[in-house]
Formats: sequence, structure tokens, C-alpha cells
Amino acid sequence: MVEVWADRYGDDTDTSFDISGGGTGVGVSDVLNGQVDIAMMGREPEPEEIDQGLFAVPMLIDTVVATVNADNPVLEELQEDGLSREDLEAIFTKEVTNWGEVVDADVDEEITVYGRSDASAAYKQWGDFLGGEDDAYTQSELEDLSDGNHNGDQPVAEAVGSNETAISLNNINYVYALESGELEGDIRPVPLDHDGDGTISEDEDFYDTREEFLAAVEEGQYPAPPAREMFLASDGAFDEEAHDFVEWVLTEGQEYVRDNGYVPLEADTLEEAQDDLAEGP
Repeated sequence: MVEVWADRYGDDTDTSFDISGGGTGVGVSDVLNGQVDIAMMGREPEPEEIDQGLFAVPMLIDTVVATVNADNPVLEELQEDGLSREDLEAIFTKEVTNWGEVVDADVDEEITVYGRSDASAAYKQWGDFLGGEDDAYTQSELEDLSDGNHNGDQPVAEAVGSNETAISLNNINYVYALESGELEGDIRPVPLDHDGDGTISEDEDFYDTREEFLAAVEEGQYPAPPAREMFLASDGAFDEEAHDFVEWVLTEGQEYVRDNGYVPLEADTLEEAQDDLAEGP
């Protein structure tokens, strides 16, 4: 998303950008060390980061979902009944290790769990979601329990897409085709049985297209976490050029968010972010 914003803003203002990836942990470290002007974060700043001078404002809402292979042996059952938070916790912590046990079917296929090896805010949010309000899992705990860890969303998607028994989590832009918004690749989202009644009800059934899914997130039908605000951050107040870019992101830039697979900030959140940006840390 930042690359799209940089292209649009750069065309309008003749501003150039040098953008690199690396995850939230790398971004925070680099911006606090003065190596970059702006960091992208997939979570709110930690208190100790704020003490070091980190200043952040929200920019959009991102979402991750549980993903399985398109040829998963129990895909039909998963799409019809979904998995509850408790089901997913049991799978990712290896309490349940067989797909037949997950859906109560006569299937003997071991579950392969993949995780993230990079400093991933998405994985942290997933751990928060799996553990519920009072007992979140750390990324380290989930890494230790997984059958393999991969450095980034794309490698995770490729790993799940090449293993019929695999499960992991992905940003929705790795689940739906960017141009069509349809389910076209080798992985599929696992519908979340949010109320835990053992089936996907009408108000939980919104996974057929990216547009339908994003609308559900926007309406609050998909929980946060794993839906999450993402942030732009600096070491102290944004300098003049960076400030102007972030100000644009929080105004005109929001119009590009939905078409690129994310959810725009709500009006009151945008107003608060704009005020915070103007006032500084």
C-alpha cells in the first residue's frame, strides 16, 4: 500500500521514495536509528518504543486470515462449518494434529502448521487472537510449535500452496487475486466461526470475494484482532517532507486503500490521527 501511495504522491509532488521491506521490527529499529524517515508498523507502538521517541499515527486497517491449501482434504467441511478461535488455537498449538479430528470426519491426514520467522506484527496479532483476551501467545511460542517458519507473507503463501495438509495465516492480498478480487490461487481462507456454533451462518459467510470480505471487516463482522490498524511512525515528529506525505495519506490517500485490499480508517479515527499529526508527540 505504501508503494501505491508513494507512486501517487510522487507523481503529484515530484517527491522520490526509497522503499524497502522487512517487517515491523526492522522498521521500528531503522527509524529509531535514523536509517529511515518513516517506518510502517503493523501494531501500536510499545511503551518502551514510545519512551525511545517513537511517534506513530494509524494509516489503514489490515486483515489476516487462516489459510489452507486449495486441495485441503477437508476443504468442503472447513468452508461449510468454519473454525472457531478455539479450533484454531488447538491446531496452532498442536493440541489437535489431524484434519479428520478437526472436522470429525473419517480422514487420516496430519496437519502441517507453518509460521513466520521474521519480526511479524501480523503474527503477534494472530497470537493475541488465538489466546483470547487474557492469554496471548508470543511469536516465539508459536514458532516453537510450528512445523516450519518462513520469512514473510509470500513464502508462507507459497508453502501452504504447495502442501495439501498445511495451514497458516496470510494477509488477504495473498488470498485473493489483486486485479479480480477472486479466489484464484493455491490457497483458500478458512471461514471464522465467530460465535462458535459449529457452522458458518449467513452473517459469517463473506469469503467468496475480496470486496465482500473487506465490507465485512468494515462493518465489524470480522474481529480485531486479527483485523488490525497499521501505522506510519517516525523518530519524534515527522520532518517536513515526511509530515506532508503522512498528511496526504490521512486525507486524499485514503481513496486508494480499498482498491488495494485494505480497509480505510473510520472518519473519527482519521480526524484523531490528523490532530495527532498536527500536534506531534
